Amino acid sequence: MKALNLYSKQDVRFEDVDIPEIESPDEILIKVKVAGICGSDISRFGKLGSYQPGLTWGHEFSGVVAKRGDAVSSIDIGDRVTACNCFPCNECNYCKKGMYSRCNNLRVLGGHKKGAFAEFIKVPVANVVKIPSTMDFETASFIEPSSVVAHGYNQLKIKKGSSIAVVGCGTIGLLAVQWAKIYGASEVFAFDTDTGKLDIALQTGAHHGICANKDNYLQYFMAMTENAGVDVVIECSGSAVGISTALMLAKKGGTVLLLGIPYGDVSFPRESFEKIIRNELTVAGSWNSLSAPFPGDEWRTSLHYLSSGDINVKPLITRRIAMAEAPSVFPKLYNREEFFVKVLICMVNKNDN
Repeated sequence: MKALNLYSKQDVRFEDVDIPEIESPDEILIKVKVAGICGSDISRFGKLGSYQPGLTWGHEFSGVVAKRGDAVSSIDIGDRVTACNCFPCNECNYCKKGMYSRCNNLRVLGGHKKGAFAEFIKVPVANVVKIPSTMDFETASFIEPSSVVAHGYNQLKIKKGSSIAVVGCGTIGLLAVQWAKIYGASEVFAFDTDTGKLDIALQTGAHHGICANKDNYLQYFMAMTENAGVDVVIECSGSAVGISTALMLAKKGGTVLLLGIPYGDVSFPRESFEKIIRNELTVAGSWNSLSAPFPGDEWRTSLHYLSSGDINVKPLITRRIAMAEAPSVFPKLYNREEFFVKVLICMVNKNDN
């Protein structure tokens, strides 16, 4: 079969590899239909390289069950599925408490195990999530990033009617905008430096899109909130500027959730840090998408809201490519040579969706 293998920084290859074999009675072999390119994939391509040079990467995907182990009875060949991309150790104290995102030895697809940028992928049946026949494969590939956002919201105590600001409108931020509505936000502010992304934020439920490139954007925002700020800020960029901005947006006694992943050291102005102290802010972190029972309610609720249409991912899909195109596309994504939110690697026929 064909697969995308990451060897080192900016070295991804489209290669022939063996189709994974079912080795354990609880394993499932999935024929991949759609795989999404995550922001972390782009950063790993450009800055970090692979944990294991030559490993097949990718972790957001959907497909059809092609084979199953002898012990599998809950999943049938031909079922439409996605799968959780994480493998907790089930032995550490956090796993024993069902806090799988805090696992001391967490392993992930595309980082430690062969990932989804391939024609076939093998996972344990415990990781598999069935998708309904009414859900297309493209939408199903968003269940994983949606679960990451849902896990973040689950760290907070959000009251209906709260005001929420989302900083950074990539895939995670734009999903956070839509989850804010599900949590009953009365007003949603979206912040980004890209007006194209802000347009999508407004299309998917934000009440206000504020361009952080403008000199007076903070004054403009504070005027809109009567100099109070918002109840909750969801920081999705992972950048130092984004984190600094997030701390300035929260009202006194408010909460800032750090959801974006930084890929370098983070520092920010003293004024932003003092906001934590003087405004008695709660700063929370969130990692991954897991809870008990594994893989967690985050996955089940994401499946529900994507199925119902309460979360609409179609405006987020910027481009669809074939797997063979990816080695030439990744440098363009990393260097921001074109506008994009979500790029999908598609291996489906027109009639598959």
